[in-house]
Amino acid sequence: MIKTAWAIWKGGFKDGGGTISTETGVLNDAPYGFKARFENGDGTNPEELIGAAHAACFSMALSLMLGESGLTPEKIETHAKVTLEKVGDGFEITASHLSVVAKIPGADQAKFEEIANQAKIGCPVSKLMKANITMDVKLES
Repeated sequence: MIKTAWAIWKGGFKDGGGTISTETGVLNDAPYGFKARFENGDGTNPEELIGAAHAACFSMALSLMLGESGLTPEKIETHAKVTLEKVGDGFEITASHLSVVAKIPGADQAKFEEIANQAKIGCPVSKLMKANITMDVKLES
């Protein structure tokens, strides 16, 4: 299974801007840029999108693992806080913190924590941080 998204950037780092789109059309030329990333300006940014992806992926993984344990959640609400920090001469995404509140009939706190920890490790977006990133490049004239 392969899913596609793309970004188009025009201009310099601080004065330029770009758009982000997905093959499903959920994001269609969504604006992003320096101000959205570093100054809380309008638009989105990579860290926000990673946070949304991590929260969604984790929630789905948790639902799956709860179901495998005979539990069906009524609601799982996950917030992800992704940290971008200056490290050395550049920036790094250093953390993603998940805050989870769930309503699961028949579950106790200990079982919930056990399954949530398994979902945190097993979620494909959690594993992304260790992924092999490949690339091909082409310069247009």
